[in-house]
Amino acid sequence: MPASALDDIDLRLLRVVAADGRATLARLAAESGLSVSAVQARIKRLEARGAITGYRAVVDPDVVGVPLSAFIEITPLDPAQPDNAPELLEHLPQIEACHSIAGQAAYMLFVRVASPRDLEALIRDIRQAAAVNTRTTVVLQTFFENRAAVPR
Repeated sequence: MPASALDDIDLRLLRVVAADGRATLARLAAESGLSVSAVQARIKRLEARGAITGYRAVVDPDVVGVPLSAFIEITPLDPAQPDNAPELLEHLPQIEACHSIAGQAAYMLFVRVASPRDLEALIRDIRQAAAVNTRTTVVLQTFFENRAAVPR
C-alpha cells in the first residue's frame, strides 16, 4: 500500500500503534479525534490492506540470554550456484533478519547469540548450510533499532 493511499488520520493511528502495539481503542480515539467505533473500523481496514501486518512484543536480548549481535555478509562460494541462501538458512533461529543487498556480498544477516563461541558455531553452520563465504561485524552497542516504518 503506497503512503499516498493513507490519509493523515491513518498515519496518526499507525504512529501510535507502531510505538505501542497495545494502545487501546480509547487511546487511539483520543489521539485521532475519532470515535472508538470509527478507530476500530480504520484499524481493521489498515490490517486488511496490509499497512499493519502484525503485533509483537519487543524482547530485551540481554534478559533472554542473547546479548551478542552481529552482521554477517554472505557470498556464494560458486557464483553459479542457485540463489537460495535464504531458504537454506531459515532453519537457524539465531538469524533474526536476512536482507538481499547490493555490493560484493549477496546477503546481509543480522544474528543474535549468547557468546563469541556461539557466534563461531553459527558462522560454521551458515557456511556449511549455504556453501558461502562470510564476513562478520560484531555489534559493540546498539543505540536504536526496531523503528516504526511510518512516514513522517
